[in-house]
Amino acid sequence: MKNIVLFITLSTSILLAQFSYPAEDFLGGGIGYSPMYIKLDSIPGSSYLTGLGLDPKQFRDPFVIHGGEGFAHITGRWRIGGYAGVGATTVASSPTIKVFSDDNNNDSLDTGEAVKDYTGFFNPTIEAKFTFSLGAASVEYVMPLLQDLELSAGAMMGLGRASLAIDQQSGNPRWNNVFENVYGTMDSTGTLYYGVDSTEYADPIFFLPGAVPGLLRDVSATFFNFQPYIAVKWQFLERLGLRISVGFNKGTISGGNWELNGRTKISDSPTSAIQGPSFRTMLYIGL
Repeated sequence: MKNIVLFITLSTSILLAQFSYPAEDFLGGGIGYSPMYIKLDSIPGSSYLTGLGLDPKQFRDPFVIHGGEGFAHITGRWRIGGYAGVGATTVASSPTIKVFSDDNNNDSLDTGEAVKDYTGFFNPTIEAKFTFSLGAASVEYVMPLLQDLELSAGAMMGLGRASLAIDQQSGNPRWNNVFENVYGTMDSTGTLYYGVDSTEYADPIFFLPGAVPGLLRDVSATFFNFQPYIAVKWQFLERLGLRISVGFNKGTISGGNWELNGRTKISDSPTSAIQGPSFRTMLYIGL
């Protein structure tokens, strides 16, 4: 009977030891490279790209953010951390050109107007680039499973910034042309000389830029980003481990908060969402 009791006691102790989490393991933390994959519901503004000859479906899916992550235990089973990263995806097109005789002077092709293929050297390119950067802090509760394996649940909160840049180039740019003044000639005293015809010389009203090799428009916005998640952490070596997180990213850009080229508010811009299921991996150094 004593042997049976002793066996049960030892077996229970061993079993509990397997599922217990040593107190010293709650101390310390880790840091490492942590790419984030987000299956975005949509990219803001992408529905307008078809009018530029671009296919929004060619954007990378899932969207990838390359970042770094760190974590540290604070008290009991609570842990805090931080994440910072940025990702981008691009679609581009070089359209075929046809010229037409605009007999009605309305800048559109009408029935009966002559059309032919363009065979010159003009070679326009159109590119759209979506960028998403994120900086956030995290807090989570740790639930130990085995000595080197744990489950945690938490949330990551911070600021995100999204931008969609449209770059339309009329051809291959030249280095010297990049630094040309598109309004006129600037002398050594800082005076700009702008040429006008004889009818405007007496009373010039406004200035227009000359020909430029390309046009870049960038719409961007900053917003609050929230991402609840569940994570599994496996310490497979003494100072090296793997962490996998699954969650849902939610960011909302309110209407009217988009900016053109980082300066001018677009008052009629719509409400946009940066949201979708997220998956994060992290190979870390630490405890």
